[in-house]
Amino acid sequence: MTFLACRAPDERSLGADTIQPGDVALVNGVLGDHGATILAARGDMALSTDIQSDCQSLNGLMEAVLAAAPNTRAARDATRGGLASALNEMAGASALSIEIDETALPLRPEVKGVCEVLGFDPLYLANEGTLVLFVPEAEAQAALAAMRATEAGKNAALIGRARTGPSGRVTMKTLFGGQRLVDTLVGEQLPRIC
Repeated sequence: MTFLACRAPDERSLGADTIQPGDVALVNGVLGDHGATILAARGDMALSTDIQSDCQSLNGLMEAVLAAAPNTRAARDATRGGLASALNEMAGASALSIEIDETALPLRPEVKGVCEVLGFDPLYLANEGTLVLFVPEAEAQAALAAMRATEAGKNAALIGRARTGPSGRVTMKTLFGGQRLVDTLVGEQLPRIC
């Protein structure tokens, strides 16, 4: 995990198996910038965009979150396989279901545009400076405020929560009010080049 330069105290575990029903899912920033940057940079795509990779250190952000929300349950980086893969891993490890809200996902219009043109799902795009956290609902606002006070977390958002239900399932409430299964990516959405 990219943020582990910030070591949790020895008695703390930030593993996904500690997530409880009702815990809130937070991300520290916009999603898919790195993957969209790589897609746009490929010479054969001929795409022009100002999107830049989100590559950044997360240790200061994690220190701030742990100070503001001492009962933070779990943290996972959303690198390969993007947010969707991280959430599926966390749902499986916790034996809970996770529901996210599409309207709450921080996505740049440019990233959405690149994905629409090329037929990709931004939930599966790689990130290099983005993580997903689960905190108790009572500490969610403190965690958000702590993240937003850092450069790496200025675009932090509350995107969903853990629930009892089908173990290991991730769903998304869509813009239209329906439910969509957010499954584990099989294979890779695009070849690894970094």
